Amino acid sequence: MVKMKQADVIENVRKALDKYEARLSEINQKIWSNPELAFEEYNAHDNICALFDTLSSEGYTVKRSAYGIKTAFEITYTLGKGGRTIVYNAEYDSLPGIGHACGHNLIATSSIASFLATCETMKTLYPDTNSSPDSIGYTVRLLGTPAEEGGGGKLLLINGGAYKNVDAAFMVHPFPVLSGAPDLLSSSSCSGMYLANNKVAVTFTGKPAHASAAPWEGVNALDAVVAAYVNISMLRQQILPTQKIHGVVLRGGERPNVIPASTTVEYYIRSETVGTLGPLTERVLRCFEAAAQATGCTLEYKWEPAYKDMLINRPICEDYMHAMNEMGYITIYDAAGQEGGLSGGSTDMGNVSYEVPGFHGGFYIQTDGVNHTPQFTAGAGSEEGFQRSLACAAGMAVVGCRVLGDDGFAGAVRDDFESRKK
Repeated sequence: MVKMKQADVIENVRKALDKYEARLSEINQKIWSNPELAFEEYNAHDNICALFDTLSSEGYTVKRSAYGIKTAFEITYTLGKGGRTIVYNAEYDSLPGIGHACGHNLIATSSIASFLATCETMKTLYPDTNSSPDSIGYTVRLLGTPAEEGGGGKLLLINGGAYKNVDAAFMVHPFPVLSGAPDLLSSSSCSGMYLANNKVAVTFTGKPAHASAAPWEGVNALDAVVAAYVNISMLRQQILPTQKIHGVVLRGGERPNVIPASTTVEYYIRSETVGTLGPLTERVLRCFEAAAQATGCTLEYKWEPAYKDMLINRPICEDYMHAMNEMGYITIYDAAGQEGGLSGGSTDMGNVSYEVPGFHGGFYIQTDGVNHTPQFTAGAGSEEGFQRSLACAAGMAVVGCRVLGDDGFAGAVRDDFESRKK
């Protein structure tokens, strides 16, 4: 097999993105203008699948409601037999009330674009697996991954076997350009940024009573909420700067003149790794238990799927940086990409990174607010945001082609993954 020339890969990736830009813009706007919550992304699912139905003659196969999840899909291009497999993850769920305030429309668009560019480039560079001595077999997949904002869609996909025998999985995520910071397009500070996260809803149960006439007859479940909140607030002083605990009161009672008999809080507990998350979670649970004991309430836990931290894959991160810089984009491998550099966010892509070599790069768009604000929603729907997502799609496609076609690089990616997983 003749080694790929980076210049040829970049040229073909750019041609493919130019070819599909109008369709990509259309699908991006469809997702952004019709925000859908976790596991309800039916329009996004149908619109993306419909796009590839029109490309079935190009060799793309479409599987709707993949792996038993109604709003997941799997679109596949395979050439030859054997070889390596890569996956591009497309997220497309939104947030309640504020739409695509985390820019998942851009995540989906960049992954769709990378998938198309990788397939087009590989077809051009290795067109005939039967007659050419330089030919290879390979598989490229676009995986629709619902419910990142809540529900852990990728965990369900992992359990369903979606990442079995996959050699690398890719995605990028938009962030705001911070005030005073250089206007970078992208960063390969991909895998060390994200915290492991336990999510729990706690229900306290007491006893109702008339709050004025006979309060001594009641057991106040709202008092348990207040006590737990104070306990956790005091705990925050004694935890590491990289650890986060934050929550909301989902239900605090019905009327002021009725002693609340049932209340519910929801908390996220975050730490730098799955190894340090367990002990922190135990400390938080003791805060809830102390509140229940002090007030005489009982308590019940309801856990959401836990998100793991991201495992760094240095070969992928560094190659992405080099590819982006070679294409003329202002890109860095910044301090947050080194071990110990963390943000406050969490993602179910972290769980994927424990299964296969993973890439979760960041790119930056101009907005008047940070993620999870209405201002970020507006930025996620902008033309500039769309163009930046395509630029990062090009970088992912270049690296994806190298994983498929470069034995040495693919081996380095796998070795790095195995050493970090240990």
